[in-house]
Amino acid sequence: MYREPEIAEDTRQRMLAWRHDIHANPETAFEEHRTANVVANALMLMGIPVHRGLAGTGVVGTLRNGEGPSIALRADLDALNMTELGERAHKSTCAGKMHGCGHDGHTAMLLGAADHLARHKPFQGTVHFVFQPAEENEGGGRKMVDEGLFEQFPADAVYGMHNFPGMPRGQFGIRTGTMTAYLDTFEIVITGKGCHGAMPETGIDPVMISAQLVNALQTIVSRRIGATESAVVSVTQIHGGDTWNVVPETVVLRGTARALDAAIQDKVEAAMNQICAGMAQTHGATVALKYMRGYPGVVNTATETAAAVAAAASLVGEAQVHTDIPPAMGSEDFAFMLQKRPGAYIGIGAGEGPNDPPVHNPYYDFNDRILPLGAAYWVALVKQQLAAA
Repeated sequence: MYREPEIAEDTRQRMLAWRHDIHANPETAFEEHRTANVVANALMLMGIPVHRGLAGTGVVGTLRNGEGPSIALRADLDALNMTELGERAHKSTCAGKMHGCGHDGHTAMLLGAADHLARHKPFQGTVHFVFQPAEENEGGGRKMVDEGLFEQFPADAVYGMHNFPGMPRGQFGIRTGTMTAYLDTFEIVITGKGCHGAMPETGIDPVMISAQLVNALQTIVSRRIGATESAVVSVTQIHGGDTWNVVPETVVLRGTARALDAAIQDKVEAAMNQICAGMAQTHGATVALKYMRGYPGVVNTATETAAAVAAAASLVGEAQVHTDIPPAMGSEDFAFMLQKRPGAYIGIGAGEGPNDPPVHNPYYDFNDRILPLGAAYWVALVKQQLAAA
């Protein structure tokens, strides 16, 4: 079963225009000033009161219709620091910046839902439309929460959505519990003793130590984490040395660690500390680990997951809503909102074929064909959760 979304044609055209405009003018973390203006102006034209300033460039629109419960619906605003290579009329006009994750589409879908709900008010209660900056790496969701998002805009539950290019259009995917990984980053500074490259015995070689350390870190997942548990430790940067014949004084390693469970996250950090200390003792060097906790996992609560499933199924049928998709090792700062309120994060299929570029690919572009379905999902969720008496 597939029911054509009840989104009016003029709203569909506006969503397309918003999406292409935001895509052509991408702004990265905490710099989304123009994007926030587009969102705020659109909401005000719908007659929705707007609050600005949370996390700097955040926008919250609040639509009330009588007394009743309240929910928050969240979309992200920011682009990525990457160069767009695909050719299209709405291609990025900002060098080195691109909407490579579909946040332009997420914003347009939520604006489309706001437009429909403001016109028809098929609910009783309060809807907060939360447009969040800086999802990519910089934790805008945490900043909005810390600055009083739910104190200023009380919500009984909060919901998020992301496009999935790897899932066929017309489908949804979700799971109860952990949807995305816990994200940590690390920096390791190895300090040895610089010397002539022809006489390494007179120094302590941090380059050699770094090579051993990279290999040793891979044993955390293969030998310390259970085979049925999930974790990733990736060294993504190695910096050291300036010339051909000098063993440098220091080498710096940086990377990321992921886990699907807080206890595994703790185990990874402890193992990294132990390995670094052992490597320092073995070679007589200093190995200083700076381990930085980043985003927690997105953990969907059971009741709200069931609500999201029901809303999606009302549009595409139960068979097209996958309710036990594997958790992703990517991360999402919507997790900070879910730490404060129950809620659910759902994926909306955006794929047209096996060769579709994935998110964070320079040829990626949000699939405009899912704009009406995404807006209709938000509308269905509001009508269901804030059912008029």
